[in-house]
Amino acid sequence: MSLYCLDEEPWLPVQWSAAALARDPQSPPVVGLRTLLARAHEISGLAITEPPAQAAVLRVLYALTARVCALDEEENGSEADWSERRLDVLEAGRFPEAGIEAYFGAWGHRLRLFDPERPWMQDPRLATQCDPARSAGVNKLVVTRPSGNNHSWFTHVQDSAPDPVPAGEAVLNLLTWHYYGPSGRCSSRTVGGKASASMKAGPLRGALSYHPEGTTLFETLLAGLLRPDPAVRREADLCPWERDALPDPDGEPPAVNGPCGRLTGASRHALLLVPDPADPSSVKDAFITWAYRDGHSVRDDPYLIWQISQQGNPYPRPADAGRALWRDLDALLLKNAGGPAQARQPEIFGYEHALELSDALKRPLAVRALGFDQDGQAKDRQFVVGLTPAVLDTAEHENARTATAVGRMRGYGEMYGRRMDRAVRRACHLYTGESGPQQAEAWAERAAALYWPQAEQEFWDRFGTLDREGHHQEVDAGLDRKAARGAFLKLATRAFEEITDPVCHTQRGAKAVGKARIELYGGPKKSVPRPRTPQQDQPIAQEEQPA
Repeated sequence: MSLYCLDEEPWLPVQWSAAALARDPQSPPVVGLRTLLARAHEISGLAITEPPAQAAVLRVLYALTARVCALDEEENGSEADWSERRLDVLEAGRFPEAGIEAYFGAWGHRLRLFDPERPWMQDPRLATQCDPARSAGVNKLVVTRPSGNNHSWFTHVQDSAPDPVPAGEAVLNLLTWHYYGPSGRCSSRTVGGKASASMKAGPLRGALSYHPEGTTLFETLLAGLLRPDPAVRREADLCPWERDALPDPDGEPPAVNGPCGRLTGASRHALLLVPDPADPSSVKDAFITWAYRDGHSVRDDPYLIWQISQQGNPYPRPADAGRALWRDLDALLLKNAGGPAQARQPEIFGYEHALELSDALKRPLAVRALGFDQDGQAKDRQFVVGLTPAVLDTAEHENARTATAVGRMRGYGEMYGRRMDRAVRRACHLYTGESGPQQAEAWAERAAALYWPQAEQEFWDRFGTLDREGHHQEVDAGLDRKAARGAFLKLATRAFEEITDPVCHTQRGAKAVGKARIELYGGPKKSVPRPRTPQQDQPIAQEEQPA
C-alpha cells in the first residue's frame, strides 16, 4: 500500500507565474510540499478553491517556512537578529535549498498520509477506540458533500454508496476539520474504558482570517511569518507531527510554546483516514471524533481581528458572507480601530511582521481574507473570500493620516447603510402595517443588494485618491469629508427610492415613503426641553386690587 508522502506526492494546487510558465509551459498544476517550497518564488499563489482549506494550508506552510529558513527562533547563534535574517532570505529571492533538504530529510517519515503508526495529522488509535461500524464516512469528511440529512452544496452523493475521494482532496478536508470543525455530538471514542461522544469547536470555527499577500507565494509566506518570542526554542515549539508521542486524550492539550505549535497544534478534533484498497491514492472512509476530553480551546490566532463582546470577552470577528472586505479595512490598518467592538488589528499586521517586509519590497502588500460562515455547531452556510488591492502602505505605522481617512470612509458607508436599512423597513411597515415583517425583510435585502456593491466601489474610488506621500497637511490625507458623506448618502437615497418607487403611485404609499425618508438623515429630531429661566421659576404675583 502506498504511504502517500506529502513532501513528494502532488496534492497542493498552485498557480504559476507568467515567467515560470514561459520557461516551462509544462509546470505541474499540483505539487508536493518539497516542490512548493523550492519553487515558491515561481508560484503566484495557491489555487485551492475552498477558502477554509486555503487558510488551513497557509498556517502549515508558515510553520514549514519558518523551519526551512531557520526563522523559528529569535536567536540562532548568529549576530543577525530575526528581521535581518528574514530580509536576507528575501534578498536571496528563494527559500534555501539546504534548509528544505535538511527539514524533509529529517521529518519526511512523519509526512506520510497513510503511515500505519504515525499518519500525518491523524490518530491511528481511532481504528480501535472507535466503532468501525459507526465511522463518520467519507461524505462527512468532505465539507462540500452532504451527509445524513444535510442539503447538497456542490455534489449529490449517497451515504449508502459514497464515492472515494482522491488523497490530495482528503488532505485539504482533513485540515479543514482540524481548524473549522464543529462542536457537539460526534462518533463515540472509548479511552481508558470510558466512552465519550462530544467534541469542541476548531480554533477557526466561524472566523475570518486575514493574510498579507505578495506577488509570489515566496513573498506571501515570508510576510506571514510570526516573529518568535526570544524565549522560544525550536526543541519545545513543536508541530503535531514533530512530537515523539501521540497526545494523551485524557490529559491536557499539549502546551503551545511558540509560533509553529501555535499555528498547527490548536486542533480539538481527532481524525483517521481509511485508504481505499482498490486505489492506494484515494480515501474510502474516515473516523472523526474528539481529540481531548478536557481542556479549553486556544483561540489567540494572529491572523484574526479580535473584538470585545458586551460581556467584556474577546472573540474573533466572525465570517459573514454578506459583509464585503472593505468594511474591515480600518481594523486591518489601525492598531486599535475603536468603536463599540474595540476591534484590535491582527497581530500579523504589526510593523515587525508584514509591514517590515512591505517596506523592504518597496511596494505595498495586499490582504486576502479567508473564512467560513458557520455557527458554533453543525451549520455551515457559505465560504467567504476576498482580496484587497495593495493597501499596506496606508497602515497606521506607514501613514496614520491615510489610515484614519480609511476609517472615516468606512464609517460613512456603514452609517448610511444602516440608515437606508431603517428607512426601507419603516416605509414598508407604514405601507403594509404590522402584518408585513417578511415583506420588510425582503425590501431590506433588495436595498442592501443595491447599496453595498456601489458603496464598495465608492470606497475604493476615494481610497485611490488619498495622499500617500504627505503632500496634504490635513489630518485625513486630503479626504473631503463633506463630499464623502454626500456620496454615500446619495447611494443610500438612490437605493431607497428604487425599492420604494413601486408604491409611491398611491396616496398611502407616497405618504409612507415620505415619512420614512427622514431616516436617511438620522431620523426625526428629538425635542429637547428648554431650560427654564430664573424669572420663569419665580411665583406669579397676584394683581393688586384697588381699594
